[in-house]
Amino acid sequence: MRKPALLLILLPITAHTQTVSDTEQVLVTATRTPTPVTDVSAGVTIIDRATIEARGYTDLVQALSAVPGLRVAQSGGPGSVASVFIRGTNSNQVLVLRDGVPINDPGDPGAQFNFGVDSLNDIERIEIVRGPMSSLYGSGAIGGVINLITRRTPGALHGEVTLAGGTNTTGLARASVGGSTGIWDFAASAEGFSTRGFDQTPPRESIYTGETDGDREKLGTIEIGLTPIAGTRISLDLRGRDSTYGYDDMGEITTYDGGNATGYDATLSGRLGVVSHLLENAWTTSLSLSQLADDRHYTVTYDPRDPNDDTENDRYHGRSTDAQWNNTLALPDFSAADRTTLTAGYDYTYNTADTHIDSVSFASPYLSATRANENTNAGYAGVQTRLWQALTLNGQVREDATSDAGNAFTWRTGGVLDIATISSRLKASYGTGFLAPSLFDRYGTDNFGYVGNPNLRPERSQGWEAGFETDLALHALGTATVSLAYFNNRLRDLIELAYAPVYTSVNIASARTVGLEAGLTWQLGPWLQTVLAYTYTDARDLSTGTRLLRRPLNQGSAELRITPIPTVTIAPELLYTGSFEDYLVNDSGADLGNTGLSPSGLIFNLNASWQLTKRLKLFAWGKNLGNSHFEPVSGYITPGPSGLFGVEVNF
Repeated sequence: MRKPALLLILLPITAHTQTVSDTEQVLVTATRTPTPVTDVSAGVTIIDRATIEARGYTDLVQALSAVPGLRVAQSGGPGSVASVFIRGTNSNQVLVLRDGVPINDPGDPGAQFNFGVDSLNDIERIEIVRGPMSSLYGSGAIGGVINLITRRTPGALHGEVTLAGGTNTTGLARASVGGSTGIWDFAASAEGFSTRGFDQTPPRESIYTGETDGDREKLGTIEIGLTPIAGTRISLDLRGRDSTYGYDDMGEITTYDGGNATGYDATLSGRLGVVSHLLENAWTTSLSLSQLADDRHYTVTYDPRDPNDDTENDRYHGRSTDAQWNNTLALPDFSAADRTTLTAGYDYTYNTADTHIDSVSFASPYLSATRANENTNAGYAGVQTRLWQALTLNGQVREDATSDAGNAFTWRTGGVLDIATISSRLKASYGTGFLAPSLFDRYGTDNFGYVGNPNLRPERSQGWEAGFETDLALHALGTATVSLAYFNNRLRDLIELAYAPVYTSVNIASARTVGLEAGLTWQLGPWLQTVLAYTYTDARDLSTGTRLLRRPLNQGSAELRITPIPTVTIAPELLYTGSFEDYLVNDSGADLGNTGLSPSGLIFNLNASWQLTKRLKLFAWGKNLGNSHFEPVSGYITPGPSGLFGVEVNF
């Protein structure tokens, strides 16, 4: 067994070194050190605040739907459960961070994150890194990492208020305020959202009633910072969010399109941290302690019209404590090497799951429970440098030791060659990843004889990618960047259910995902930007050769940002999802366990804003204006056409 020798620890995502120009857009998630996006060897996408506002994104499902290499599958409208698949890997193999801290739910049976309920009001930018990233972030980062970076409000006191209303009795109210004075700074935000919603059941099904599945969400955040001495900041962050929404119960015989099913999802998180910039900013060190509580409750009340005679009272409680000590050291330029940084870190997490499932169908009860905990100690280190101002190289290693799940050693390396003569960059990287078994997999039980398997091994992956980016000067037609990347991932020891000789979870499956990601960004002066993206993904079970569910071969998006005059922005968006394998729900609303191709779909969104004055902006957001009946998950339709109209006031 390897000993965790890497106990000198890691870089905070807020660190800044003098080796990166302030004019360069930097990414921190891919290497844990601020790095120009053009020097990152992994597939990356940054969604900044300007994009969030221009496109009218209010939640993560909307924001992530156009990202190359990602497939977002939501079972209904706002508030409904949504999964994300990165480069064909499983949805629980995506690690979600908030400011570098993992926020996947340990109480979930797959320890995954629900993308369907989180607002973006307090988010400054979203950084998506595709490919195995466990060497930086540990368990779960097999397919990639999504880092939600919260908004900061430096400078004098200022804020904004937004009020909006629209179709389906939709209302949105949000406010934020912040600033700094002397050694203190703070930021606070609040949001309320409510909609009557749409019926999640497709009209093609005979059980369709038109009963709406609404959603009500509330969000509140506050951050207080203290800078007692120059270069050192102490901060306290608190965040609370809850969502209550309706859904249609997928029963044993058929879906019941009634109003008797309700979901409740709430999280409360806090973080206390200190960051110090020492040795003239060459060394940045930070300590942080974070806690997350995630609670979900699903109820189905008895309705005599329900052909399944269903009732449900399911509760999921997940708790996570995370302690980090983070360091980065920027080395002086030497000979042919510059932008050299060393990173090292220690991460301790303690997770608990307390779940109770109590449902009845046809007078037959189903009971399941998990009550367990785990702790993980991890150490990791990395190095990054640039040679001859043309070749950026990086490497990271990490060792995780999880109670009852053994140790996992992961590593990653990559490079970017900048060929200035042809304005091109060649990129390549290779990495390994792992996913520790969930607490349900190891300790769950049910009344049908399921017993968790404490001897499960972590799921493992290895993956590589290679590609290029080329900048084109089109003279009168502006500038453009063309990109193409090939990826190849192998996954083994995947956990699946076995029914004999014991009903439990076992490491028996393996899979392969390969594909291409292509993109074009074209800037025609200040008034038109075009972003095109296409992804081809072939994800297959290696034992059967069959395609993995809900992962389409083809996906694409087209986005425009039109600025006919400096104060007006028009942002149309077109999203295409090709056909994909799924468990098919027939026109009677029944899921008979048969798989097949679910049809492709095309969604058109249109958003516009007008900066009427320096402090006043009007906006209109339109979603699914083509009234597509696309089912992102078979049996659950995309919400119909909707519009939201509002005003934003800055002060």
